[in-house]
Amino acid sequence: MTSLTSETQKNQMTAGGKNERFQLSDRQKDLLQKFAALGSLIALTLIFSLTSNAFFTVNNGMTIALQVTSIGILGIGATCVIITGGIDLSVGSVLALAGVVAALAVKELNMPVPVAMLAGILIGSLCGLINGLCVTHLKLPPFIATLGMMMVARGVALQITGARAVSGLGESFGELGNGAFLRIVNIDQNGFPDVVFPGIPYPVILMVVIAVAVALMLNRTVLGRHIYSIGSNAEAARLSGVHVARVTLFTYVLSGTLAGLTGCVLMSRLVTAQPNEGVMYELDAIASAVIGGTSLMGGVGTISGTAIGAFVIGILRNGLNMNGVSAFTQQIIIGLVILGTVWIDQLRNRR
Repeated sequence: MTSLTSETQKNQMTAGGKNERFQLSDRQKDLLQKFAALGSLIALTLIFSLTSNAFFTVNNGMTIALQVTSIGILGIGATCVIITGGIDLSVGSVLALAGVVAALAVKELNMPVPVAMLAGILIGSLCGLINGLCVTHLKLPPFIATLGMMMVARGVALQITGARAVSGLGESFGELGNGAFLRIVNIDQNGFPDVVFPGIPYPVILMVVIAVAVALMLNRTVLGRHIYSIGSNAEAARLSGVHVARVTLFTYVLSGTLAGLTGCVLMSRLVTAQPNEGVMYELDAIASAVIGGTSLMGGVGTISGTAIGAFVIGILRNGLNMNGVSAFTQQIIIGLVILGTVWIDQLRNRR
């Protein structure tokens, strides 16, 4: 009887060891999702390079990078919020409000462009602060709190502009959005400019700097570890001495600040402030985070993964445009991609 019991225990221990060997940690799951997204990015690049001669060029590469900046910067903020187990649906509307505030400050108050854009960014921070207070102090579900802000911010943007675009902002307003670093232009024999190298757009440089800074914050600081711990188990984090409300509030303020910055950059690119700009951008931001491996359950996610996810969306749209696919079909395809990645995320969490 004793030998039979010991044999049973040995078999159970062996089976348990095998199960442990085949179980993936959160880190391994995140890396697996990130490499899957990277593989999708490479595959899309190869496919569109074969279907269009103009796709794999320096000019188109810079165009894609410029188009991705809005999704990328918003996605960085969305990643931090989602890691804590929250969600921010207001960034598209906050983007529009911040942009029109900056534009009105230039046109109506004659503020210098940098000061006006700083005012727009601060408006974004204020919206993020209100979101965070609603979630942490009023105990509203993040979905409801940010949905309310989405409607309020859009309404305020339409109200202060009379639902009309703000134009006549001057060339200086467009320098941030349309300028480029190391741009090389030669003048040909007929006196026309010949662009040798389009340069690296300022918004792209800004996105890279922000991505590196936030990635370092998440991976190398105590604050970053606290953000991950809240998403993994908020109660355990609280019992460990983490100020859950304060850290959660920080992530919403960061998301609002980055939305305000994106609004200023985007309106600068257009050299016109549109109160209806930014519609559905919040879904692109969330999608870029999820495609890159950020779990909607919280506790898992990286900035590098979000950057990959943003470029997947950007390349998909650019390549489909070059192949003459209609905007409506593009929405269907990108929607299916989002559904697929969320489904994979759910499977990953169940396992």
